[in-house]
Amino acid sequence: MSWTNIRLIYLRELRDQLRDRRTLFTIVILPLLMYPLLAMVWCQMQQFLKEQPSKVRIVGVVNLPQQPTLLENGEFPLALCSDNERRLLTLQIDDNAAVPSEPLTIDDLREAAERDIKSGLYDAVVYFPPEFGKNIDRLRRGKEETAADQLQVTDLDAIPQPEIFADSASDASRVALNRVDLVLRRWREVMVHDNLIQSDVPLGAARPFELVNTDVAETFRRRAAIWSKVLPFVLLIWALTGAFYPAVDLCAGEKERGTLETLLVSPAQRDEIVWGKLLCVTTFSMATSLLNLVCMGLTGSLFFMQMASNMASPMMMDLGPPPLSSLCWLALALAPISALFSALALAIAAFARSTKEGQYYLMPLLLVSLPLMVLPLLPQVRLDLGFSLIPVTGVMLLLRALMEGQYLEALRYSPFVIGITALCCWLSIRWAIRQFNSEAVLFRESERFGLGLWLRHLVRDRQDTPSPAEAIACGILLLFIRFIASFTIPMPSDWTQFAVTTLVVQVALIATPACLMAIMLTRKPRQTLLLQAPSFWSTVPAAMLLAMLLHPALMLLGAGIREVYPLSEETLRALAPLESLLSHATLPELLLLVAVVPAICEELAFRGFILSGLRRLGHKWTAIAICSVLFGVAHGLLQQSLAAAVVGMVIGYIAVKTNSLLPAMAYHFVHNGLGVLHSRITPELLDRWYVLDAVVSISNEGGIEYRWTATVIAALLGVLILLWIKRLPYHPCAEERLQQALARQSVPVPT
Repeated sequence: MSWTNIRLIYLRELRDQLRDRRTLFTIVILPLLMYPLLAMVWCQMQQFLKEQPSKVRIVGVVNLPQQPTLLENGEFPLALCSDNERRLLTLQIDDNAAVPSEPLTIDDLREAAERDIKSGLYDAVVYFPPEFGKNIDRLRRGKEETAADQLQVTDLDAIPQPEIFADSASDASRVALNRVDLVLRRWREVMVHDNLIQSDVPLGAARPFELVNTDVAETFRRRAAIWSKVLPFVLLIWALTGAFYPAVDLCAGEKERGTLETLLVSPAQRDEIVWGKLLCVTTFSMATSLLNLVCMGLTGSLFFMQMASNMASPMMMDLGPPPLSSLCWLALALAPISALFSALALAIAAFARSTKEGQYYLMPLLLVSLPLMVLPLLPQVRLDLGFSLIPVTGVMLLLRALMEGQYLEALRYSPFVIGITALCCWLSIRWAIRQFNSEAVLFRESERFGLGLWLRHLVRDRQDTPSPAEAIACGILLLFIRFIASFTIPMPSDWTQFAVTTLVVQVALIATPACLMAIMLTRKPRQTLLLQAPSFWSTVPAAMLLAMLLHPALMLLGAGIREVYPLSEETLRALAPLESLLSHATLPELLLLVAVVPAICEELAFRGFILSGLRRLGHKWTAIAICSVLFGVAHGLLQQSLAAAVVGMVIGYIAVKTNSLLPAMAYHFVHNGLGVLHSRITPELLDRWYVLDAVVSISNEGGIEYRWTATVIAALLGVLILLWIKRLPYHPCAEERLQQALARQSVPVPT
């Protein structure tokens, strides 16, 4: 690469973007105006925001005890309710419930309260039942007087209690409930206080101790804890937003203006063009994020200072300026995260034929990134090995730990966060370069979409194998079906139900859709599903032997995944009946249901239809990786999905190299079958079979695990078999041959 060309392209794109009004408005003008305007609007709105009084109906006032007093002249007394609180409560006294001539049952009262609250006549209704006041008075009398009435303590507890009727679906009713409930709680405290004094019981008997909460955090740490949850989110969301418009304009905008062709025919290579554009997009992404942080910080500081000066009581949150070290950590993390978002936006924007279309394409990137940014905001999410391996989430958690001063924890997981972020940046940049190397992507023809036209195209223009879009559609369809089935199919209660459910899921919900799509959408279903003889029949036993040799390493990988992402207690409890159910099945039944059926049905769908369609992308490893991800996601549990994705990579490579589904099915069958056999190994069996005891042992948890020597030796032998498979002749599809030819042409000739 020529850095001179990259610099020239970078400066050219930078000048173009600085002349674009839309980009300048988004990056410069919007943050400069938005935050002050929001603060001004909020201050103006405060003038119109005032609390509305709640209308409360009180029924059964005559049933109230004489002391302590709850109502004085139709209002709550000042001992229970301040002037401001009395102003917000409009009481309506109703004694009809106590009138003997018009008895009112609790059902009648509930019906009337519901009607009045829904009609807006009242916001809440408080009901004091008969005998309530007498009950209170009896509690305050001595034991002798209570005995004279021939009453027991349990009789006092059986008397109905006061009740508040409110509508939780109405904001006004919820507010009224909270206001009345607060006053009644105070009234009850006064009542308890008076009872204790009258009974000569120390006040501490009812409340033996008081909890004293002492905050040991310093002021700067409290501020850092608040800012550590806000600033990383603002930084990342604006870094993503700042990469949107420049990326769309540098790809789709140049297509519209007709300047992209001029750039492509220049002496600069495609990767140099991508690097120049990427640096430009990254610059605007970083500038947008920094400018928003500065504007938000300045506006927020002025706003909270003004609020604190106007308020009589101190604010609940001590929101001073963030520590200077926090800003340094944010600036340090901004460069890699902006590069990641810029590369992704540039690669996706290369698909777009117009600026409007580019905005549609980039919306999924925002939808995928937002959950990763919101996840660290949850209080139970902390920086650990599992979360540090999640892109974007790990960066936010690392920033949070650094801003809160947890340097030891941040140092422990920073290599994982930096490694994952660097890997994602490298993959994103490689994807962007590949997009610009593909003429089919850069100069796609305009097409008009219509349902009828699309259906005729599917039938009339069928190819020998499915297109990548049809393969992705098949994968999404299978995942959608599995999602629906997981909620509609009940948990089996016995072995027969489990067998029927598994057969229905595998045959009807996985294999059948893929086979039907192969028949309807392709001209050669047999070739699509790879139902043909392998290039070498020796690859079938080799695949079975490879599955046996790699199984210890994959079991070790699965244990590591469960260590990083442990199963929750709820999941373990949910899986316990299933494990008990499988223990009642015979070994042949388990092998048929868990090994044979998935090996046929899942391979038809994933390594058959989906992988055949994805290979038309022109890159076999890209096809294998996407297919493996879909295969892993289809397994449901995260821990199982990660391990299944790795297994899918091996099976996908075997299917591509052998050009047949039989070795893939053989590998899948042996892999699942070994898992079944593992569950049937007992200590007695190990005592009888010394060869088996040399390979596996009983773990500390009581399960079966491979010995380290067996794992290492088997893994090395497995690598040798993979190298042998790699040396076999490869049968690329037409698109793969084209990409290989283009790659050979792009290799510079030595001079």
